[in-house]
Amino acid sequence: MDVNIEQSWKEHLKEEFEKPYFKDLVSFVKSEYTSATCYPKGKDIFAAFSYCSFDEVKVVIIGQDPYHGPGQAHGLAFSVPEGIAIPPSLINIFREIEEDIGEKPPIHGNLIRWAKQGVLLLNATLTVRAHQAGSHQNKGWEKFTDAVIKTISDRKTDVIFMLWGGYAKKKGAKIDATKHLVLTSGHPSPLSANRGYWFGNKHFSQANAYLSETNQSEIDW
Repeated sequence: MDVNIEQSWKEHLKEEFEKPYFKDLVSFVKSEYTSATCYPKGKDIFAAFSYCSFDEVKVVIIGQDPYHGPGQAHGLAFSVPEGIAIPPSLINIFREIEEDIGEKPPIHGNLIRWAKQGVLLLNATLTVRAHQAGSHQNKGWEKFTDAVIKTISDRKTDVIFMLWGGYAKKKGAKIDATKHLVLTSGHPSPLSANRGYWFGNKHFSQANAYLSETNQSEIDW
């Protein structure tokens, strides 16, 4: 597994890449990709870090697992390539954006355009076996992505963290809220959203207001 990420991340995470757990994780992932169908493609495992450098991070959105269906996962949380049906959670994200700031939803679910504006779309686990949700959990990915979140929290200021659902809130529990904006709500999945825990959170307008207040360029959602 080639840790193919943008140079600024390599500098900030170099100690993490040298730890025994990460080396064990690399061995596990290589074995899984050799013996089974796994997602995303190897070249896309670290895509979130490739499209959004450490220095450019303005917003962090935390997901859990990559999509485990054919062609869906491409290394960005909640995102799917163009030509793939938009998943239900992302449909609800687009609905909230439209209700919040009036932006019409796009016809595809590819969020690379967000990543290129400084939105780190970070899944807690970066790989998965085909059709087996959670199959690569507790193998070391969560420890690595916890370190990513801590590094951003410790070494940057005025970053917006969007924590959707109980899992993301728990994962973001140690973010320093005295120097960052932490936005929380229910998860955008239909189960949560239809119970009233997602719609109306206004995270996207709040994020842009904060970016404006801190002299950062707003995100074109």
